[in-house]
Amino acid sequence: MGDDVQTLPYGSWPSPIDAALAAAHDGHPEWVGFVGDEAWWTEPRPTEGGRRTLVRRRADGSEEPVLPAPWNVRSRVIEYGGQPWAGTMGDDGRPLVVFVNFADQRLYRYEPGGDPRPLTPVSLVGGGLRWADPVLRLDLGEVWCVLEEFTGDGPTDVRRVLAAVPLDGSAAQDRDAVRELTDARQRFVTGPRISPDGRHVAWLGWDHPRMPWDGTELVLASVADDGALREPRTVAGGPEESIAQVDWAQDGALLYASDRTGWWNLYRDGEPVCPREEEFGGPLWKLGQRWFAPLESGLIAVVHGRGATALGVLDPETGEVVDAAGPWTEFASTLAVHGERVVGVGASPRSAHEVVELDTRTGRARVIGAGHDDSVDPAYYPEPQIRTFTGPDGREIHAHVYPPHHPGCVAPGDELPPYVVWAHGGPTSRAPLVLDLSIAYFTSRGIGVAEVNYGGSTGHGREYRNRLREQWGVVDVEDCAAVALALADEGTADRDRLAIRGGSAGGWTAAASLTATDVYACGTIVYPILDLAGWGEGETHDFESQYLETLVGPLAEVPARYAERSPTEHADRITAPFLLLQGLDDVICPPAQCERFLSRMEGRRVPHAYIAFEGEGHGFRRAETMIRALESELSLYAQVFVLDPPGIPTLELTK
Repeated sequence: MGDDVQTLPYGSWPSPIDAALAAAHDGHPEWVGFVGDEAWWTEPRPTEGGRRTLVRRRADGSEEPVLPAPWNVRSRVIEYGGQPWAGTMGDDGRPLVVFVNFADQRLYRYEPGGDPRPLTPVSLVGGGLRWADPVLRLDLGEVWCVLEEFTGDGPTDVRRVLAAVPLDGSAAQDRDAVRELTDARQRFVTGPRISPDGRHVAWLGWDHPRMPWDGTELVLASVADDGALREPRTVAGGPEESIAQVDWAQDGALLYASDRTGWWNLYRDGEPVCPREEEFGGPLWKLGQRWFAPLESGLIAVVHGRGATALGVLDPETGEVVDAAGPWTEFASTLAVHGERVVGVGASPRSAHEVVELDTRTGRARVIGAGHDDSVDPAYYPEPQIRTFTGPDGREIHAHVYPPHHPGCVAPGDELPPYVVWAHGGPTSRAPLVLDLSIAYFTSRGIGVAEVNYGGSTGHGREYRNRLREQWGVVDVEDCAAVALALADEGTADRDRLAIRGGSAGGWTAAASLTATDVYACGTIVYPILDLAGWGEGETHDFESQYLETLVGPLAEVPARYAERSPTEHADRITAPFLLLQGLDDVICPPAQCERFLSRMEGRRVPHAYIAFEGEGHGFRRAETMIRALESELSLYAQVFVLDPPGIPTLELTK
């Protein structure tokens, strides 16, 4: 570029990636499936109130949304939801789809050209009736799925069973018309997986205080002629074995992904088919996630990898995996198969998530939906580095480092860039290496980002995942700090201009880092956990209500540990400015956590801002929310790091 390159301080580079652009591209396609020969999936609409719609790809290659606003295809089972729809071709040759509508959580039947018709009733008790992971049984005139039913007003007053809902609408006003397939002996269940001959059904179940990545049971039952389930029995799994998914091969063999060796590997009727030190499964945050799908040929489509995921085809007889060729370096945990076709959702550092189809006969993979479109010159995209750092006790810490990058700007030669450490949520999750315009929003302005897959993250086996057991608020904080300081020590980042940010469990790590270390000059804390005792004593939803028993330790036995690590209990230690962002409809990390924390900050004269968003829950989905959140975060860094980003509204910090 020669003379076109400008020398400007970090943080002041002009960028075409504004907050509105980043918000418009937030979210990605999810929950792929087939309806006849057509691939269907859900897709976000940030500018339409954050709803999700169904999209179909017709035989001619055209895409069209199936349901107009305000229909919102999203389940609230376990609050994080799950597979919210299922479809097939009806007897009349038209698509027949059932889906969960977010607003009322009712299950609806829909045939294009008509109006959605409710299949399930409304309950006014607590959180009502909720549904997820449906499977159509046209032979019985039913849809089988997970039923989550609130029995009282408390967040843990809930039962979950497998249930059969009549497709004729007879249960729309009659709860008694819903046929329960199981009892509620297990606190949590996934949706049913029915054998090819229809004579058996399998599902996963687990109980408090375990989370599904700690230990689950694989339950098998026979199906009677009247559709009742008989003799349910546990055939695999246990308290220290996590089975992430179950399904059936075409020949009737039972397939499942278990981490009994320390890695989620595939098993066929209990025998390993591809033993490797990599993952063929993952953390079951949503009911219906799929990391593998059996094909008619006997081959198995798999999403697998170590620290990243590829789409491949596994031959269970030889254990050989052939990965799809293409630019995608990360695939989401959603798969669908039809004949020899496989559909998944892939992304890369240069492309956002898009719907990808693999033809297993030819090996050809192509984009068939939600195709990535460069809304700005890709020269402005970050150029990430895959790094491994050394933490306390010599332990490895995996991270993705995104240096500041701009095609037309450089900083003065003696200046080091500011960096923001991003702590992912979960915490049993990970940060995938994919194009994220929220990251590009910062890097294209001259602010580096480091995503840390701290101890406890997935993708590196159970041992790495278990590092966080009873160490939450310690290992995650130490690992993030180790990465930040290593970047400063090697001359990559400015030691005096380091920040930390995170949402949900990452918000906890950000807040805990500000109370426990002096590494960061400021922080952004998004819908966080701040008070462990409050969260562990009823301030969250049922799914995670005993999560802290393994992350921190049994509350009844180590109550002092809960107080010792909680940012709310140590607000007096915070001296760095911070931004706190919260959704007022959040039932997972409720606003009460933020309010209690802020009350402890009164009179301390630490510059901060608190922005609470009406109509937002756990995870911001509305474009206007995301715009304000990004611009406010950038303004915080500008004020603390003495930057001059053009065109950014100034965030008012109070003391």
